Amino acid sequence: MKLRFLVFVFAILAATSVLAQKDASTAKPAGSSEKAFGLYLNPIVGRFSGTADSGPFAFLGAGNTSRIFGGIDFGAYYDFLHNGKAMLGIDMRDVDEHGNSGSSLNSFLVGVRISAKPSENSRWRPYLMPQIGSGRSRSALSPVHKTNVQYGISAGLDYKLSKHVDFRAVEIGYGSVTTVNSSEFNQPTNIGPVTLLNASTGFVFRFP
Repeated sequence: MKLRFLVFVFAILAATSVLAQKDASTAKPAGSSEKAFGLYLNPIVGRFSGTADSGPFAFLGAGNTSRIFGGIDFGAYYDFLHNGKAMLGIDMRDVDEHGNSGSSLNSFLVGVRISAKPSENSRWRPYLMPQIGSGRSRSALSPVHKTNVQYGISAGLDYKLSKHVDFRAVEIGYGSVTTVNSSEFNQPTNIGPVTLLNASTGFVFRFP
């Protein structure tokens, strides 16, 4: 887990506490919306695809063009702006995924979170997040790590179970990152970026 992510989480918790104390001392009109902080730690599975690489730095395994990866998606979001049924916030996450070949990708992503409630009494909260960050990759046959810019977009659907718990019915993510590959180490084949298609589900702990 990255230190910068922990710093972010603690900063959001501190800010949420200050805002809660401030709001408690200020009268609010009936029906006004609260700012919300959410924390999640969920399983994730993905299909990574790209150009076949036969060298010792083949991220998808020698000669493969796709590979299934799985791991953990740990993150937090803060919805700081509400306008009727729509909400605007920020999401920050650390995703650690490993393939059955032994390759790994650790992604640190920051995204703008746009969410909404379809109706006043709806328990569903769909959301959309464009994201950017860094992807640190390693192939199965080499200890060398490579870090490059990673970008993507995620869309999901949360269902409110209780005041502080949401069920993340599904989140689908699509992205791209240039992983470690043989062409970066004087190999003749030109290896492009890897396309990432991820799916996740689980629970979100929310503190309005």
